Amino acid sequence: MSTESAAEKSAVNGIRTALGVGGVLAVIVGILILVWPGKTAMVVAAIIAIYAIAAGLVYAGLGIFSKTKGGWARVGHIALGVLFIIAGVIAMFNLGAATAWLAVFIGILVGIMWIVEGIVSLSTLGDASSKGWTIFFAILSIIAGILVLFSPVWGVVVLWWILGISLIVLGIINVIRAFTFKGDI
Repeated sequence: MSTESAAEKSAVNGIRTALGVGGVLAVIVGILILVWPGKTAMVVAAIIAIYAIAAGLVYAGLGIFSKTKGGWARVGHIALGVLFIIAGVIAMFNLGAATAWLAVFIGILVGIMWIVEGIVSLSTLGDASSKGWTIFFAILSIIAGILVLFSPVWGVVVLWWILGISLIVLGIINVIRAFTFKGDI
């Protein structure tokens, strides 16, 4: 066996492994979202809180140990670091409240984005090749955005369930791809 074919076989095996492992992980996370939606959301909030603490430590460290930054930049980095750390610690100690706040925040953000997306679609109507579909999309996007704004938690719950179902379906597809991947790379 030549080194080229051995390297190609190794690459194919690596791709198959990545597809399989990624697929299995997606299915597991999807199932967790559907079976324990609240607890899984709390895990996501905890990961964000841990990230905030880590980022705060990095910012504070940059401010404290930097030799090249000026005084205000150092103070700003330290202040930002302290704020990140405080936010992360508060979120960790009040994980339920942080999860609920995050859900409301994401719901409002998605609602606003859908409304803006609908308005932008309407503003490009003159350039659209399919005016009917553009108008349909814009109206649907604006209505969905308004509905989510009126009930952001409900909107996020629906999106969370859709995410869980999507992860399961896409994960199964990736596992199948892992077994059927031939390796035309």
